[in-house]
Amino acid sequence: MHPIRLITGIFFIFQLLAVSCSHSTHYYTVADFSRVKKVDIHFHYNTKDERFLKFADSLNFRLLSPNVDAGEPIEDQLEITAALKKHDPENLAFLGTFGLDGFGRPDFAEQTIAQIERCMKAGASGIKIWKNIGIDLKDSAGQFVMADHPAFEPVFRFMEEKGIPLMAHLGEPRNCWLPLEEMTLGNDRRYFQRHPEYHMYLHPEAPSYEDQLAARDHLLKKYPSLKMIGAHLGSLEWSVDELAVRLDRFPNFDVDMSARIGHLQYQSIGEYDKVRDFMIKYSGRILYGTDGSYQNAGDDFQARASGAYNTWMNQWLFLATDTLITVNDLGGQQVKGLQLPKEVIDQLYFKNAERYFIK
Repeated sequence: MHPIRLITGIFFIFQLLAVSCSHSTHYYTVADFSRVKKVDIHFHYNTKDERFLKFADSLNFRLLSPNVDAGEPIEDQLEITAALKKHDPENLAFLGTFGLDGFGRPDFAEQTIAQIERCMKAGASGIKIWKNIGIDLKDSAGQFVMADHPAFEPVFRFMEEKGIPLMAHLGEPRNCWLPLEEMTLGNDRRYFQRHPEYHMYLHPEAPSYEDQLAARDHLLKKYPSLKMIGAHLGSLEWSVDELAVRLDRFPNFDVDMSARIGHLQYQSIGEYDKVRDFMIKYSGRILYGTDGSYQNAGDDFQARASGAYNTWMNQWLFLATDTLITVNDLGGQQVKGLQLPKEVIDQLYFKNAERYFIK
């Protein structure tokens, strides 16, 4: 071979190696998935069967289980998650909750604060409230009650003073106020078709989407020292611009991505750089989560584990790599992964959530 060609070829190989090394230095790969520390900040664990917890740990996942005022009785949820936390505090944390059955009674705030204290004493890292505030709950006059109702003021003041974080699922995705055929994602269409009681398009008498956001924003303004995680991208899943406005306005407001990553994928199709830049700029304010669940020992463990793995891996591909992903909820469209830098992935998946794993 001609010496110049040989030298040129060797130089080209070294260039490729340099690019490859640089690439691996700045970004994670598929192979890094099980090696990197991760937290699913929004995973409902409602059984004492620890198999799924061990499965998650094998993938370097820790789980935070928010109790919720729906489904199983809240005292049962507290008993289960407190027991799991006591047995394996390295890999599971939980949020307590409170019920609304006593709303309107003179001792509602007192009893609610007592319930919060029970949760914290049992090892909770904070408290979660659910969308039934704003969608289901009514006062004695039959009016819908929002989260900024005066009856909750002593409760949120107590949490603010004690430094107890709040996860708030307030409102729903904006699709909830649209007819099924106009919704942007298939999983929203399926959910609201199965749950017409929560499909607000069918309930024009209920508070509007704008009403839900206004009440939540008022809560953030009224209690500036109350640290809040807005579940499901803070019900601003449809617009990273609108979400950025809230994150800038309210320094006490973070969000999790649970059950809303499809909306980021939807936006990235037409505005890839905007979505990627948003995730990088606000990486210290966003927490990874799925809204997955493991409900009881009678569940098909293998099916649950396989489903969780597929969800976790597909979302890793979207967030950490530039892989082209086929998204069924977007009609089979292909979406390019955001390939966020390593330091951003570490914040989203672990560092932002680490403080909730108290001993």
